[in-house]
Amino acid sequence: MTTRLLQRQILPLDRDLDVLSLYVDAGPAVLDADKYEVGHNRQARELNAAAMRQALGDGSAIHPDQVQSRTAFTVRSGERLSFGTYFNAFPASYWRRWTVVKEVRLTITVRGRGATVIVYKSMANGRSQRVDAASTESASAETFTFDLSLKPFVDGGWYWYNVVAGDEDVVVESAEWTADVPEDRAQHGTVDIAITTMNRPDFCAQLLGQIGEDTALAPYLDTVFVMEQGTDKVVDSAYFAKAQAALGDRLTLIEQGNLGGSGGYARGQLESVRKGTATYAMMIDDDVVCEPEGIIRAVTFGDLARRPTIVGGHMFSLYAKSRMHSFGEIVQPWKFWWQSAPGVFGDWDFSARNLRSARWLHKRVDVDFNGWFMCLIPRQVIAEIGLSLPLFLKWDDSEYGLRAKEAGYPTVTFPGAAVWHIPWSDKNDALDWQSYFHHRNRFVAALLHSPYPNGGRMVQESFNHQIKHLVSMQYSTVEIRHQALEDVLAGPEHLHEMLPSRLKEIREFVKAFTDARLEADRDAFPPVRRTKPPRKGRDDTAVPMPREIKMAALKAPIRQLLPVRALSRKFPEAELPAMDTQWYRITKYDSAIVSMNDGTSAALYQRDPEKFRELLGKTIAIHRRLRREWPRLAEEYRAKLGDITSPEAWEETFRPWTGTDD
Repeated sequence: MTTRLLQRQILPLDRDLDVLSLYVDAGPAVLDADKYEVGHNRQARELNAAAMRQALGDGSAIHPDQVQSRTAFTVRSGERLSFGTYFNAFPASYWRRWTVVKEVRLTITVRGRGATVIVYKSMANGRSQRVDAASTESASAETFTFDLSLKPFVDGGWYWYNVVAGDEDVVVESAEWTADVPEDRAQHGTVDIAITTMNRPDFCAQLLGQIGEDTALAPYLDTVFVMEQGTDKVVDSAYFAKAQAALGDRLTLIEQGNLGGSGGYARGQLESVRKGTATYAMMIDDDVVCEPEGIIRAVTFGDLARRPTIVGGHMFSLYAKSRMHSFGEIVQPWKFWWQSAPGVFGDWDFSARNLRSARWLHKRVDVDFNGWFMCLIPRQVIAEIGLSLPLFLKWDDSEYGLRAKEAGYPTVTFPGAAVWHIPWSDKNDALDWQSYFHHRNRFVAALLHSPYPNGGRMVQESFNHQIKHLVSMQYSTVEIRHQALEDVLAGPEHLHEMLPSRLKEIREFVKAFTDARLEADRDAFPPVRRTKPPRKGRDDTAVPMPREIKMAALKAPIRQLLPVRALSRKFPEAELPAMDTQWYRITKYDSAIVSMNDGTSAALYQRDPEKFRELLGKTIAIHRRLRREWPRLAEEYRAKLGDITSPEAWEETFRPWTGTDD
């Protein structure tokens, strides 16, 4: 047996107050109610869910000056601080479930008289138990070790430690979680990092700097591939020279056409497999802020996994850095749509309610896939199941996770490995050109992996969403979703062929629609005028009752066939902020100015009864065809999957930029 370092205590060197709660916590532990205590009553469950998000702050604060170094932290006299946080608690249940590790040793060094170190563990239901404790007796540094079994963590649970200072300030100089592992697991693996970038030169160059300048990460790095697919080059960024100096010959820049995320990541996967020197390839988005320690932890977890395992990281919001987008995702098989795993709360704010107080965070969350904003894939897995599907963007990462799962390779979204990224909720990707790729690629993934005849509820869900877009006057979205389905029906052999050109064609096509013409200046639109003012001056932004939504669903399609009010052709009848653009509200108007989710622009929606009739007919016809042809399509897509994702197929797609001959 040999000893491996699994995880060490880390702190943010930039002393950013927005992220400190992810590393050390001064708040109380107030566990929320158990779901069985709450019971089945809907109102009680909703009240409990709302209470769980309430801040627990008791006035305790951490000063940035308490961060002494990357691994050392000062606990002031009389303070009690917890390292039971996202980055410093030990996710015991994940190690127990997926790795060869059976027990761990916590080694913690504290300098200062009268300090007490208390070790805790939690169960899957969130209840914590005191495990052991030790106290310093002198002002000199003292080291304590605690041997801790992983046996009781079958369903969930963490280990962590609190430090209590006495009459003097104390410094927690370091803490390390280690384990004895078999000799054949003694050496750590190495990683090729694949970054696909498109006109984000500063973001990408700063990310390269975060990776290259971290000395602890350096031994794990093999090659950093940057797939440059834009016109604003990363090499022209003011941050690039410093990043290049830090990475040296480990940095490889590859220029190619805009093949989307899947084309960029597939190129990184191909280069990694062909090079054959790294244990893993890690996909990382170009517009993230990275915690380099998370890469080390992902590699270490992968090294000690029982079988080759995809190890993903979590996503925190770049705009609210203590808020996590999702703690783990699955593909719901009946609807075939991605969602948070059961019991997971999205957009969780660790600064408001810490890990020790959130019962749901203690249950191990098992996933189907991990987003490629940060995802480590063993080279062995890539070599066996192939590269990414040529989908341009959307569903490439989730399909890959499902494909790996069917081949016997699990995905683990691993606590303590994370990046900060723009959250999906702040994008317009359900309405703009991206909706084509969302729709087409979801159907491709379902044809490949849905366990239900005709894709379960897939076709019905698609039809329902088309009707919602139609009654919302989003005709450009309806049209490009129709094109998406036509391309699905055309078969899998066209996916590579369409990859370089489809985006340009879709963007050109939607220019004819007013709802796709985005304007940054509000004065680009006429002023709001209505034939009749709102009845009794009522505000139309209130949340409707369920029965009102049902009535709107019945009335909306009928209303679309009525003549439009004449004044609405010259003047919008309303101006709706993005937060209030639900279909049941938009459908009341004959025209409206509608803001986009990203807050940068707005579009003019105008009702067109003739267009509605035309598109409704198309929608009905194509969904009938999809349902009828599903068995044949599923068989065809599954038969061609190996060929489409093969290195040879991708090499042919890359040929215009590689200059290689047959």
